[in-house]
Amino acid sequence: MLAIAIPAGLLIGLALGALGGGGSILTVPVLVYLLHQPPRAATAGSLLIVGITAAGGMIAHQQADRVRLAPGIAFGVLGVAGAYAGTRLSASIRPDLLLSLFAGLMLVAAAAMLRRRRGAAGQHAPAAGSPPAPREAAVTDDPGASPLRGGAITATLDKPAAAVHAPAPSAAWQRPGGTAAVRQGLKIAAAATGVGLLTGFFGVGGGFVIVPALVLALGFDMPAAVGTSLLVIAINSAAALAARLGGHVHLDWPLLGVFTAAALAGALAGNRVASRVDASRLTAAFTVLLIAVAAYSLTRSLPGLA
Repeated sequence: MLAIAIPAGLLIGLALGALGGGGSILTVPVLVYLLHQPPRAATAGSLLIVGITAAGGMIAHQQADRVRLAPGIAFGVLGVAGAYAGTRLSASIRPDLLLSLFAGLMLVAAAAMLRRRRGAAGQHAPAAGSPPAPREAAVTDDPGASPLRGGAITATLDKPAAAVHAPAPSAAWQRPGGTAAVRQGLKIAAAATGVGLLTGFFGVGGGFVIVPALVLALGFDMPAAVGTSLLVIAINSAAALAARLGGHVHLDWPLLGVFTAAALAGALAGNRVASRVDASRLTAAFTVLLIAVAAYSLTRSLPGLA
């Protein structure tokens, strides 16, 4: 098992570091189909891996002043109830149905990556006869960003590039008054609860909800949203994992420890790969991988639903 855990962890970490997102969604299928963990143990183990990865990434972002502690803690705490509810709901779902739903989540992530890739290509294409525009640095080119932010950066996959140009973080707490403030608060609470629900149910970070919420609702710039989202993911993952451990889920701690260490090493290597290989090609390759793994999961889980 350990001989498989090391290369599998390296591959997932490589995807996280090189692509800046999406790698964590492969953790559950790898644990189930390659390491032969039961689905519920795999989702619990994924929470451990994702949580540690997010915490490690958050430390690097905090050193670069890209983590807003107060709103991040508030968002994370609001998601704890959702994480607990998602954990309980997951425990009541048949394993084959859980894996089928997870395969659907992978297909949604793959479609979001395709949309983002096409949108970025269209935005960067210059108009006929116009001089080439200066190239802006992408978020994934941030030399100070942690390679472990992948679990959170997935949040931007289903958003057009224009959506990330938000007001400066200092505007995040300039709340409107009256009814508008209540409406905004309800939206943030709903987003936080939804993130927690997703984390508890599937054992994933839920970053594709967190980052847009921080950018669009709280006015964070993209680096601050990514860094803060890691704090939220760590809180939600810890809450969901605690709820699962309370349900007497058996975890293979040595296996998960080796897997996590390998993922961290792979993420560091992946960050170097990202600076040398065209990001659009990496994204396309990873999208194909997501679709292939989702298809395999469906072929294995759907017959059990009959």
